[in-house]
Amino acid sequence: MAIVTVPAETRRITDPIEIGRFLNDHGLHYEIWPLEDRVDPAAPAAEILAAYGPEIEQLKARGGFVAADVIDVYPDTPGLDAMLQKFNQEHTHTEDEVRFILQGRGVFHINPIDRPVFGIEVHAGDLISVPLGTRHWFDLCGDRRIRAIRLFQDTTGWTPHYIDAGVHAGYEPLCLGPAWLPGEAAAGQAPGRAGSRS
Repeated sequence: MAIVTVPAETRRITDPIEIGRFLNDHGLHYEIWPLEDRVDPAAPAAEILAAYGPEIEQLKARGGFVAADVIDVYPDTPGLDAMLQKFNQEHTHTEDEVRFILQGRGVFHINPIDRPVFGIEVHAGDLISVPLGTRHWFDLCGDRRIRAIRLFQDTTGWTPHYIDAGVHAGYEPLCLGPAWLPGEAAAGQAPGRAGSRS
């Protein structure tokens, strides 16, 4: 289940319905898809894509996507640091960025310009769509592990267009994770920026 944080407002959102409303208000789309009852998240990519075929086809029809694949990243993935450097700086894309998380976790930061920057920590079962032109950046959590279905509107893939403002430098990819939630979640207060990449 995703976790949304708005550091400037010391706000944290954990309720899926509220997260959906908040993200929709910012032009993003969020859903929760079934996992183990559908397919083993560790299954081969072809099995994953077949198991989620109906949802993928709906997304294709709705968003003009033409291809889907499965990305699989581990801490020892060759060139991982260089890969992350492409995406952990503020940028935009010329097509929607759609991810369904199968395993692992990461953080999308969104910079709406007219409202405060917010982070979306995505976990297994979360589907998120970041519209084209949205100023954002992405980083993995400390375990540096993520497996996800990706959809593309252009089979050649997309290229990030970087923003020189450097806003991303002021935000750590603070990953809270479900284990963290029982402690302070009830208080409704977001943690400070003293947290580490976990």
